[in-house]
Amino acid sequence: MADQPLVPVSRLLDERGLTSFQIVLLIWSFFLVLIDGYDIAAIAFAAPHLVSAWGVSPKALGPVFSASLVGILFGSALFGFIGDRYGRKASLIAANLVFGVFTVAAAYAANLEQMFWLRLLAGLGIGGVIPNVVAINAESAPRRLRATLAIIAVGFVPLGGAIPGFVAAALVPTHGWQIIFLIGGIAPIVVGLAAIVGLPESVKYMALHERHRAGMVKLVRQISPGTVVPDNARFVIEDEQQVAGFNPKHLFGQGLQLITPLLWLLFALNLMGYFFLISWTPTLMTAAKLPPTTAALSGVSLQIGGTVGALVLCWWLQKHRFFAVAIMFVLAVPAVGAIGYAGLTSQTALLVTIFIAGFLVLGIQSGINVIGALVYPTSLRANGSGWELGIGRIGSIVGPLIGALFVGMSVERLYMWSALPFAVGAVVCFAIHRLNQERLAKHPELRAGQ
Repeated sequence: MADQPLVPVSRLLDERGLTSFQIVLLIWSFFLVLIDGYDIAAIAFAAPHLVSAWGVSPKALGPVFSASLVGILFGSALFGFIGDRYGRKASLIAANLVFGVFTVAAAYAANLEQMFWLRLLAGLGIGGVIPNVVAINAESAPRRLRATLAIIAVGFVPLGGAIPGFVAAALVPTHGWQIIFLIGGIAPIVVGLAAIVGLPESVKYMALHERHRAGMVKLVRQISPGTVVPDNARFVIEDEQQVAGFNPKHLFGQGLQLITPLLWLLFALNLMGYFFLISWTPTLMTAAKLPPTTAALSGVSLQIGGTVGALVLCWWLQKHRFFAVAIMFVLAVPAVGAIGYAGLTSQTALLVTIFIAGFLVLGIQSGINVIGALVYPTSLRANGSGWELGIGRIGSIVGPLIGALFVGMSVERLYMWSALPFAVGAVVCFAIHRLNQERLAKHPELRAGQ
């Protein structure tokens, strides 16, 4: 087999640049992450109505807020494994069907206990979307757009998280809180079933698996019509080192001994602050005697700010990676700490401050979702991303629970304390930046894969 012709997949992608294939993939990703973002945030916008409908105290909502996050903790790793083993497409379809079914069921929950378990089971599927969307876009893009396209793809998660706010304001008064979950459950089922026919597979994933050979040949003809693939050709990802099979120890090889655990800590810190904000902001604004419309709009402003942040900063993040994220962490500290005080002035000041906080905090999350995944090769990427998000979910679980413990503290002080994870995150992120620079200096062959 010494004379077997090779098809260099990375070079082919680089030479062709942006094609209709990547555009189609971005469109699919838009719907996948939009629905994912919707379902992550749905419980936060339903919460004030559950307090009223079921006669429970806001403190009792803490476990329910964290339920889906517990599911996401395990679902990220599980569907990351499925993505690396059976394909990004198969994993995304399965994840959507899982959280769609359990989200529909949540519309018929009669008490907090039922809601807790249904949100936990839905979280398993919710956790599978981001790792696989990151992988499928990063692995199908030319190198100069690898991080940019993946950040754009996941950048719409916060926009999806804003939609339940509009549903809560427009439809809940006439249809009840159940409409939030009915929409959030039916949509992923429809998209998941449609994806069976229309969603493309990751280019590099197909290149690594012989069973996808026919699809890979067809795809090469699509993105590069002049390229002829010999019958006995072998597809290779020439700029990445691959590993056979998955073992968690692979996440600590090639200079990643410190980087991987620090990435897990970074995800935990940002997700702790992020999920405190999206879980408690509508409820806290209501408790602060602000009008219900203002409470709903505050959550919407946070989410839209996150989408704008990811899209506006994607080129900067592509170029400066962890250093850019470290700067965003620093700026997030005063932005988040000021939310409670802004609420004392005017609705406009509050919404602008929350928008800026979302721009930074959710922009950080979109950035590290991608940048963190790109430190791993294709054969480990969905798993690596899944473990980052999975372990990081410990922070997302802790954030809402801590919020429940501190309910009763003044809103101004509560938001000041909630800025602390971002201050620590800035230090951790800068440490990762320095370590990764040293790693790439020692192993320059890894630069092409990132």
